[in-house]
Amino acid sequence: MTDLPRPAASGPVIAGVVPGQSSRVVREAARYAALARAELLVVHVDTTRFVAFEDPDGYVHSTTADIAGAAAKAALDDVRAAAEKVLAGHDVTWSARQEIGDPALALIRLADETGASLLVVGTRKRGIGESVREFLTGSVAARLSHRQRRPVLVVPQDDPVGADDQLPWE
Repeated sequence: MTDLPRPAASGPVIAGVVPGQSSRVVREAARYAALARAELLVVHVDTTRFVAFEDPDGYVHSTTADIAGAAAKAALDDVRAAAEKVLAGHDVTWSARQEIGDPALALIRLADETGASLLVVGTRKRGIGESVREFLTGSVAARLSHRQRRPVLVVPQDDPVGADDQLPWE
């Protein structure tokens, strides 16, 4: 097979990540960003702050659910440090940032702003707490795939559920 030319740079690849998540999400997002010669945006969404309103010039005013501040900064610092570790030696331009509000809506808003070419998210961890969270808010991956036009890559955890095992929501 002949080598096909690599496509010119397109919109960034957005990786939606949370502290402590499998490094596979950032690794896979970096791989796709490198293939497309696109920038990688590693994004943490702070769910303790919500969009109150947005000015016509795009400035987002937020409100807080009493927990924000240091915890939000610590979460972004954790995400940035984990990304630095994973991306060391990768040939991809990347940055980390934090958005606010509902994770799916925040990622969609950022994708629209940046003209993103791909959204990458991970599957959730197993556990009762995660099951309750997903029951209340829904799957971020499912909501992304139904609420916007970009492709969504869903990366499994390092320890996927076996064929005969119970799924996290069962």
